[in-house]
Amino acid sequence: MTEATRILLADDHALVRRGVRLILDSEPDLTVVAEASDGAEAIENARLHQPDLAIFDIAMPRLTGLQAARELSRIQPELRILILTMYDNEQYFFEALQAGASGYVLKSVADRDLVEACRAAMRDEPFLYPGAVTALIRNYLERARQGEDIPDRAITHREEEILKLVAEGHTSKEIGDILFISVKTVERHRANILQKLGLRDRLELTRYAIRAGLIEP
Repeated sequence: MTEATRILLADDHALVRRGVRLILDSEPDLTVVAEASDGAEAIENARLHQPDLAIFDIAMPRLTGLQAARELSRIQPELRILILTMYDNEQYFFEALQAGASGYVLKSVADRDLVEACRAAMRDEPFLYPGAVTALIRNYLERARQGEDIPDRAITHREEEILKLVAEGHTSKEIGDILFISVKTVERHRANILQKLGLRDRLELTRYAIRAGLIEP
């Protein structure tokens, strides 16, 4: 018998983790070996436990699921990643694919889709819910019609990390400690973010972060 797929589960709601874990652990070929309540903890646990598959919520403190997915795709390219979210949102869906995720599962149908998504990921096959397939086709047709690519992001991934932490109320020193960069570098990034987005202060940054799905209101 082949070994069970080792899974890291990251969601900031303990109740959600418990429910998802029940679904996964009831399958003989799947086993949850670690849990995390935010993206930064997820990265630490991925390094520690070396899972085969990571399942991330999108909206989590410190680092979002997408930010954690991008980082782990870089440092553990063999790790398969699924996004489990309540957002039926095209922007998040496309960002999840760009971040290295091989599947996007809606929490509302997790009991139906998640197990199959896990198995598909381990077969190196993408798993997309029906609405996501429609979004992909519509996006492809629109780009083909206009003859252009998806526009570049407004801010860099590093600026996005800093924007999220500022919006969560962290000081420049705390942000520097979390991201292992100097306070001066944090301040420079922060100034660049304000300039690029045309914003004035922390309040406007926070509103933008909520709209962009980096933090929950």
